[in-house]
Amino acid sequence: MFLIYALAGVFCLGLAPLFGKAVLNSVNPVTAFVLRTMIAAIIIAAWFLSARGFNELLTVPPSLWIIITIEAVLAALLGDLAYFYALKDGNINEVSLIMSCAPLVTISLSYFLLNEMITSSQIIGAVFITIGLIFISL
Repeated sequence: MFLIYALAGVFCLGLAPLFGKAVLNSVNPVTAFVLRTMIAAIIIAAWFLSARGFNELLTVPPSLWIIITIEAVLAALLGDLAYFYALKDGNINEVSLIMSCAPLVTISLSYFLLNEMITSSQIIGAVFITIGLIFISL
């Protein structure tokens, strides 16, 4: 089932920049980012409340709130804002390719910070992906 979700995510994340770039020709990146975040927050909040998930929210310990806050600042704030600025000024193809390097950062940092094992096939795959991204961007 994870594969279906992953492929759906790939499709959505691949399609979204086309709409983002179209908007960024007319709007400041911060304005577009705020609008997108507000719209997403409203949709997610309505979905969450309709699923009666509010009680679970109250059971999340404060230590996890801190970790989730850090993740939100890095991904949903700084990462996405940098992405919007890159998308506004850069070529959509080049920006998407560069952003595709994010998993390489994740793999490396998970090894050093979380002591997660990296298999030789993952390293080989990461090298091939990096080489492929370099070739595509030339």
